[in-house]
Amino acid sequence: MNDLCADIGYKSINHYGEQLCGDHVDIVERDDSSTVIVLADGLGSGVKASILSTLTAKIISTMMAEGLPLEECVSTIAQTLPVCSLRGVAYSTFTIIHLINNQTAELIQYDNPHVILIRDEVACDYPKTEMNIGGKQIFRSVIDLKENDIFIAMSDGCPHAGIGTAYNFGWKREEIAAFMETFAGVGYTAKTLSTILVDECCRLYDNKPGDDTTACVVKIRRREPMNILFGPPRNPDDCDRMMSLFFSKEGKRIICGGTTSSIAAKYLRKPLRASLNFERSDIPPIAELEGVDLVTEGVITVNKVLTYAKDYLDKNELYGEWSMQRDGASLISRLLFEEATDINFYVGRAVNPAHQNPDLPINFNIKMNLVEELTACLKKMGKRIKVSYF
Repeated sequence: MNDLCADIGYKSINHYGEQLCGDHVDIVERDDSSTVIVLADGLGSGVKASILSTLTAKIISTMMAEGLPLEECVSTIAQTLPVCSLRGVAYSTFTIIHLINNQTAELIQYDNPHVILIRDEVACDYPKTEMNIGGKQIFRSVIDLKENDIFIAMSDGCPHAGIGTAYNFGWKREEIAAFMETFAGVGYTAKTLSTILVDECCRLYDNKPGDDTTACVVKIRRREPMNILFGPPRNPDDCDRMMSLFFSKEGKRIICGGTTSSIAAKYLRKPLRASLNFERSDIPPIAELEGVDLVTEGVITVNKVLTYAKDYLDKNELYGEWSMQRDGASLISRLLFEEATDINFYVGRAVNPAHQNPDLPINFNIKMNLVEELTACLKKMGKRIKVSYF
């Protein structure tokens, strides 16, 4: 086992005029040794395509995560899903990326555009073995992973982008690879890279996609631990124990909350320097404390981070806001969403007297709910989360 991990992100847009997307991405992790990512593209668009792609992705990812052979997975799909009465074609196309011990990637591709591999910021070819399973032409590849490898899986909505407008015959795979090479060394997350690609496809479609369009990006990176302290402990006698654990951990440190940062400053015997520079009116200013990477206000700031996290997992429309600004919520979002892979939360259960004012919409339960919702969002981003309460 190495210290590499996979950052996985995807984005989809629907066929113009459709409520449902005919593409579906499913991710199944089996402990730390195996991750299966399936991108399925259902036949046509709309409800039928959505059902076909969802069934395909769910069946394949679940069976492969349990270690069943590829032949059995494809055979099951062929027997389970219906055949189109008009076209005589069954189920959906699919791309499988199976990560094993974060050392090897097994690619299995059926009728989707072939996965693009960007290594050392250059798109490169990789060996493919052709197989015939149940009359279906399947391509299989096994690739040893390197840090900063980027795999880009996509539905055929990507190469079809721009047909009859920007391009006569669509956006070729080689052109997509060249486009994505320019972003490979910037340090963007997998989610951001998939958003860049799909947004460009949408532009080429003149914002009226002629097909469901999905990009799923897998970026191989080193593990990056992060520690976040939120709220003082319920028992004041636990302050030193809480601070000792927090400051003994490897990785960057974030402290949220005025009282909490004051306790940390006392523990470190360092001055806490508050700022009166409001970067924006709705987020309190940050502070500085030697030995801590970021000090912010508590509940209001963390609530804004949760808003950004929910959007990041959905349409990622607020990326331009938190990726550029210098307020506390934006800075936390960049650290947690883009840098961290393993996040340790140290959460104090003390009740803040200031929050007991009935005129304020903040109470103890809201604070605990914030932690639960934020950690749930971070887990969906693929982060390893550990929460310790005091």
